[in-house]
Amino acid sequence: MDNTVGSLTQLQKSVIIGTVLGDGYLRKIKGRKDAFLEINHSIKQKDYVDWKYSVLYNLSGGKPKERKCNEGRVAYRFYTKQLPELTELQQIFYPKGQKIVPDIKIDSMILAVWFMDDGSKCRDSDVYLNTQQFDIECQKRMLSMLKSLGLEARLNKDKHYKRIRFMKSSLPKLKSLLQEHMIPSMRYKIEL
Repeated sequence: MDNTVGSLTQLQKSVIIGTVLGDGYLRKIKGRKDAFLEINHSIKQKDYVDWKYSVLYNLSGGKPKERKCNEGRVAYRFYTKQLPELTELQQIFYPKGQKIVPDIKIDSMILAVWFMDDGSKCRDSDVYLNTQQFDIECQKRMLSMLKSLGLEARLNKDKHYKRIRFMKSSLPKLKSLLQEHMIPSMRYKIEL
């Protein structure tokens, strides 16, 4: 059985942190005591959202639902309940209202969720984490987090912004760390 951290298991905490590093959003409604997590992906990633829901179902406010967006896009999303543990994470990741990357330790599950959210591959040896939404200071912190797992990466210019590019020498280690955690429908991102 998973170790419990407050009302969260270690697996749930890792999935939440990986999600917040990626596409997830911790939010606190004005006048409410605690924050909640919003998980929102394209309907094309339905299996992935369903997997996150299966890990977080006991924290959820309801099952994932489809939602029509701009330009005919369809999203698939769910929200968690408001929880004190999420408020603590929200205060760490959004100290002034805008998402940052705090100085945290990551594990292979956090990395896998983060990669399933923001990872991509161009050609055989160009593997990225699309971190363009973060400033350089946050991205340098991310590089240190990856280095703590034995992964070498650099910042790579992508048009006007930078993103993380894994060094070719680290790809076997990256694949090894991701292997047991990535769900089948997301393995195309790195060809596992």
